[in-house]
Amino acid sequence: MDDVLEAARARFGGQFAAVLATSRIWVNGHPAELATTVSHDDEVAVLPPVSGGFN
Repeated sequence: MDDVLEAARARFGGQFAAVLATSRIWVNGHPAELATTVSHDDEVAVLPPVSGGFN
């Protein structure tokens, strides 16, 4: 997983890296850890923190 995230940081730059620092990472619809193994067929999702609601 760490290799995938490092490649994403390099490709998308500093703003992406800043969001990534506070995001949750999921692989194939399940929460992932840095130790999670990722293959070419896996889907990696970056879920940034979300806030808001009704006023």
